[in-house]
Amino acid sequence: MTEPTESEPRRLAARLLDEHPVFDGHNDLPWALRETVGYDTDRADIATDQSAVLHTDLARLRSGGVGAQFWSVYVRTDLTGDAAVSATLEQIDCVRALTERYSDRLIPAFSAADVERCRESGGTASLMGAEGGHSINCSMGTLRALYELGVRYMTLTHNDNVPWADSATDEPAAGGLTRFGEAVVREMNRLGMLVDLSHTSAETMRDALRISRAPVIFSHSSARGVCDHPRNVPDDVLRALPDNGGVAMATFVPKFVLPEAAEWDRAADAHLTGSGLHPLDGTERGHRARAEFERDNPRPVATVSKVADHLDHMRELAGIDHIGLGGDFDGTPFTTAGLDDVAGYPNLLAALLDRNWSEAELAKLTWHNPLRALRDAEGVAERLRRTERPSIATLDQLDGETSA
Repeated sequence: MTEPTESEPRRLAARLLDEHPVFDGHNDLPWALRETVGYDTDRADIATDQSAVLHTDLARLRSGGVGAQFWSVYVRTDLTGDAAVSATLEQIDCVRALTERYSDRLIPAFSAADVERCRESGGTASLMGAEGGHSINCSMGTLRALYELGVRYMTLTHNDNVPWADSATDEPAAGGLTRFGEAVVREMNRLGMLVDLSHTSAETMRDALRISRAPVIFSHSSARGVCDHPRNVPDDVLRALPDNGGVAMATFVPKFVLPEAAEWDRAADAHLTGSGLHPLDGTERGHRARAEFERDNPRPVATVSKVADHLDHMRELAGIDHIGLGGDFDGTPFTTAGLDDVAGYPNLLAALLDRNWSEAELAKLTWHNPLRALRDAEGVAERLRRTERPSIATLDQLDGETSA
């Protein structure tokens, strides 16, 4: 029997990724390691096959063509105050442990120049992004400390509001960014830390685009015009990105890709909550509860083609220079068929080649756009640091009683 041959688009995608690898905006491996093995990488050694429990290991990063990765140093929003800061530091420590243990493959990167050097070495450039403004506990000093520890973007909110910014999935309270929130964005610009608008409300997005003097990113958000979920980017915001120079990085989480999956996921979250579990519970008990729900309620399956629909829409509205990829692997219990783990990127590129995307367009999508946004943010910071001192603003000073 003749073995099936690989399609020409799939072969071309693999070759393209050799030249222009994926610079991915968001991977939650550190939190998955915290939840599953308490950061014990002897129990989850990503130098070996981890496909039974994780979306990420070294072999699949290589076969997926991932040349640079923002590792999320996310902490859940039920951790607040100093507990959130401590947990964020533990997440940073996890990334450092990974880059030390797997130093031949995961190479620490703190700048665009570092990312390019890592590419030349054949390793995966490893950067960090803090997911949620609760990680700084309303402290400019803590924000600067995270930058010094290597954090190069911060998502302004996660699933819940912070006192100075509204989340996409919480009830509006600030009406976007407060005065302190605007000061946080300005200080991030001064530092060279990318402002990440995934998870934020549409008003927070618009306020940040108005205030930011450097390119913003959406580290893992798709198009609301294709799937009307509040975690996705509205059309007007996509159209505004070119003026800012920012990059919207499409995600593959089914509930943000396929409307039917969004409905199903709401019901699944309710099932977990009713079982006394957090909707994002990544433990074995959480996986069992989801599996029980899925047995009785078949899950709608998102496909690579649907992700390609999002990217077509985002390219049309924002332009080819302002889109990228942010898979959110190991941050979601369910994945898109064909994008089941970090090895799936060639499947997506093959689908886009079938839609007549050019090699030059795909090179911008996978690599050049996020690298340019990071480099431009560094250039803005270099200028601003000549004229601006570190902010010592506080929430109470700027927002007063509205922060209560």
